[in-house]
Amino acid sequence: MTKVSQPAQPDPRTVAASESYAETLARLGSVQKGARGAPAYSRFVNRRAGRLLAAACYRAGLTPNAVTAISAVWTFSAIAVLALLPPSWWGGLLVAFLLLVGYAFDSADGQVARLRGGGSIAGEWLDHLIDSIKVASLHLAVLVGLYRYDAVPDVWLLVPLAYSAVWSVLFFAMILNDQLRRQAGVTMRATAGERAPVLRSLIVAPTDYGVLCLSFVLYGATTLFMGVYTALCLATAGYLALAVRSWFREMTGLRRPPSQARGGEA
Repeated sequence: MTKVSQPAQPDPRTVAASESYAETLARLGSVQKGARGAPAYSRFVNRRAGRLLAAACYRAGLTPNAVTAISAVWTFSAIAVLALLPPSWWGGLLVAFLLLVGYAFDSADGQVARLRGGGSIAGEWLDHLIDSIKVASLHLAVLVGLYRYDAVPDVWLLVPLAYSAVWSVLFFAMILNDQLRRQAGVTMRATAGERAPVLRSLIVAPTDYGVLCLSFVLYGATTLFMGVYTALCLATAGYLALAVRSWFREMTGLRRPPSQARGGEA
């Protein structure tokens, strides 16, 4: 019997060399995920910045995992500054810049994967691993920096501790939600062409990681920074409390496909 061979996938480097940067951007625009539910900065600024970086990285021949690594370098450099240097205006500006660039590259890695025809499970795992370290350690670095340099009364050190816990739970819940939806065969919410109202993106802006990054421009005015930082923490905690109820109702309505059904409920 004659074996039918599958057509080979085109080499991304060959495709990149045959098209202009503008053509790469246009092709990337046709494979974008939807922005449903995304808060304002992530939706209107970071995703677009990530698109520009993704096109450049793709044309440079970088893999999605390489872009994830670049994002990690920028992000963890900012976290090191927070932990090692005293609060200052220049330090705050540096932290905000490093975090925002890291966040843009974090958006770019998935877009590079789509340009190359789809990402790998290992790449998705690496991306989520880096994100999970980031959401916990960023706030712990704030705690360490404030404590080392005696920048605030001790009671305020509870805020970054609480923020770290809230962000860790929120991140875990969002990843778990997506995994359980996939298992139940539910279409993912971030689908192409799907658009959420602008007002919703603005309302949930205080929960936006990009807004948190921007708040560090106030790091030199410690009292003002702690006021904004605490407000963002409370807003995120409130969002989590409301979202948990909605997510639980959604999970209650999901059912595993028969092939994946397992006995017993807790």
